[in-house]
Amino acid sequence: MGLKKTGFGLGRVVTLGGHIEAGETPEQAAVREVEEESGVIVAENDLTRAGTIEWIFPAQPKLDMSTVLFRAHRWDGEPTESDEILPAWYPAGEMPYAKMWPDSALWMPRLLAGDYFNAVITIAADNVNVSSVVFS
Repeated sequence: MGLKKTGFGLGRVVTLGGHIEAGETPEQAAVREVEEESGVIVAENDLTRAGTIEWIFPAQPKLDMSTVLFRAHRWDGEPTESDEILPAWYPAGEMPYAKMWPDSALWMPRLLAGDYFNAVITIAADNVNVSSVVFS
């Protein structure tokens, strides 16, 4: 995870990730994004799918996002700052939820507990707070 230095989420602690480029699988995109944002190398075969989240922004639909969540328990290297992220390690019981998007406190505990889940999170009209969340 790390402090977002640019773009969407600026100033918040976020998980690493980003857009899937043409021809990439979600796994390939995750490997690339983690390396680009933190310098850490994760092998595709060390990724485990953890679920999906659909974020819906009714007040600004261009912000809608579909994501695939992954866990990795092996990697190479130590995180280093990039143009986009100031990475940091956080103990599982000490997530900085007050510095994260408000919805993080709703799904991150499931991710950290090892659960597989799918969620649809609808964001309120302020484009920040949660209007509803549905887990399946």
